[in-house]
Amino acid sequence: MALARLGLGGNVGDPKEAMAAALRLIDDREDCHVVAVSRLYRTPPWGKTDQPDFFNACATVETSLDPRALLALCLETERAFKRERRERWGPRTLDLDVLDHDGVDYHDEALTLPHPRITERAFVLVPLADIAPDLAVSDRRVAEWLPLLPGDGIEPVTSDGNWWRNAPPTGVR
Repeated sequence: MALARLGLGGNVGDPKEAMAAALRLIDDREDCHVVAVSRLYRTPPWGKTDQPDFFNACATVETSLDPRALLALCLETERAFKRERRERWGPRTLDLDVLDHDGVDYHDEALTLPHPRITERAFVLVPLADIAPDLAVSDRRVAEWLPLLPGDGIEPVTSDGNWWRNAPPTGVR
């Protein structure tokens, strides 16, 4: 089994519930088990800034899936929550990114690991530091990258990582 880190986000509809339900769907699978989830954060939009704030979190998943199969699961889950890819960095109901897969460098036409923009995005590093501060990304640990980025506007909205467990069901399966 490998330990993979996922980034979660959304800003359309009920993104907190979509993220919670997506984690429950992943955790219910035989080939995946959610072992840690960060606090939930409200974050300002990045890239395309004329849109509502996002909610973001990160999760560690123990999985027997290889990196491409895990990416396929993430994309399938996004589609189940009506994710539409209309514009880069635009609004979304749910975003699931594979950030890391057991610390292995991986690259093909669809996926690069570690995620190539982790170190540029405080909305990823802040929740990732909750669950994996010692994860090596490039030449530094997550906790060492974090102070290098401005974290303006990033606010925790939960006190711990249990926010996803007791959310009401969405009916998406």
